[in-house]
Parts: sequence; C-alpha cells; structure tokens
Amino acid sequence: MKLEDERESSNVEDRRGASSTGGTGRRIGLGTVAIALVAMLMGADPSTVISLLAGSGQDAPQVSRQAAPVDDEASRFVRRVLAKTEDTWGAIFKASGAQYREPTLVLFSGATRTACGLGETAMGPFYCPADQKVYIDLAFNRELATRFGAPGEFAQAYVIAHEVGHHVQNLLGIAAKVQEVRARASERDANALSVRLELQADCFAGVWARTADEMKSFLERGDIEQALRAAAAIGDDRLQQQSAGRVVPDSFTHGSSEQRVRWFTRGFETGSVKACDTFTTRAL
Repeated sequence: MKLEDERESSNVEDRRGASSTGGTGRRIGLGTVAIALVAMLMGADPSTVISLLAGSGQDAPQVSRQAAPVDDEASRFVRRVLAKTEDTWGAIFKASGAQYREPTLVLFSGATRTACGLGETAMGPFYCPADQKVYIDLAFNRELATRFGAPGEFAQAYVIAHEVGHHVQNLLGIAAKVQEVRARASERDANALSVRLELQADCFAGVWARTADEMKSFLERGDIEQALRAAAAIGDDRLQQQSAGRVVPDSFTHGSSEQRVRWFTRGFETGSVKACDTFTTRAL
C-alpha cells in the first residue's frame, strides 16, 4: 500500500491507555471473557456478545493502563486508511446525490465503553450503529498475522474497510431493516440474515478498494491477496474448525471462508455498490 503521503483522518479517537469501566457499571470476569472469546471464534454477532457482557457480572473497578503514544506509526496508519474510506465513500455517496456521514474510529486497549455496551478485545473489531463508531484494539492486527496467518498492511486495511462497510449499511438503512427482521426470526434464520449482512460488508470493502485505487492509485502488488487471505482466515467454517474441531453451518453469522473471499472479490472486480446485494441472491 502506498499511503505515506496520504492525509490522516481527524475522526480517530485514541483511548489506548485510558482507564475504563463497563458502560453499565458492571465487571466482566475471566470466565465471561473466555465465553466471549469462544463466541467470537464461533462467529457470534459482536453486538449480541457486547449486550450480554454489559448485562452480566458485578460492580466494576477501574482498570488503569499505561498511556500509549498518541502519534505512533500504528495510529497514523489507521488514520490514513480511515481517510481513504472517507474520501472514497464520500465520492460514492455524492455521485448518487447523497451525503456521506463519516464514522469515528476508536482505538482502545482491553476494554472500552460503547453505546452498544462494553467492548472488549476478545470480541475483535466491531461497529456500533448506536454511536456510529468503529472499535478496534490494535492487538487484533498481531492476531491476524500470527494466529490467523494473514499478515500485511492491506489485510489490516481490509478489516477497517469491512467495519466501515457496516457503517455504510447503517447510513443506507440496511442494518436497521435487517435487525428488525432478525428480531422476529428463528435463531437459524437470524443467523442467515447476519451472514448476508456480513458478506455485504465484505463486498463493500472490495468496492472501496477498487474505487479508492481508481481515484488515486495506492494498491501495490500482493495487496489484494493479503485481503483475500484475511477474509478466508476469519470465515466461520475455519474459525469453528480451529476452535471446536467441527463446523456447524446453521450457526454461521459471518459466512464461510469461500463466501467471504467471493464477495470481497465481487466488490473489487465490479466497483459497484449495486453488485453487493446479498439479500436478493439465492446463492451466496
């Protein structure tokens, strides 16, 4: 990726090193953290896990952490990638006669308050529609490289672009409609809807990569392959096989490795938001 000379977004809130308590004034114990980790590996919806965690436990003490640099290379990279998403989605929305509202990206360590409840590292990166913020503990980038075998800057950029894709869904009203239907659906059907939502966010990440590169070339050889490795590494089937030794398709909430790769590729090859309609197609 060629981002060295790119502008940096001002919409990054760095909470690394800040003291944190749960949004509900409750403590998350080690057992609950373990459950959250297993749930994430099984492909659970982060917002659901957050809500469960926020409503359990006992009164929480503050957790003090050593302050992290506010202008380190890791945060500068995040700000540049986020700026790339702002410029790209701003142009896409403008072309359709709409205005893009930029999300805030929150960097945190360990745990942080969100409008969706208590966010924790074990949940992985996530988007909270209630406050229109993306939450990322940069420790996930190390996990992505060492545990999931998907190293590289563009693999990290894909993760950010995917979460911003959820923000786009929120702005377009897609997320609210899906949540409304999920609330009335069976667990199996609700999971299936979550898969379609996640695959669309993957497709939107592909649209971003294609459009951003057309606006100003920034991709380098091997970048897209990094994104594809990351998409495959965090497919529900692979995560379930690694964590539980078996695959349960009805419990998928994010899609298989093959599906995630296919929909990112579709977004990248077409560069079209309309091509990312995962809700009317029968074959994912």
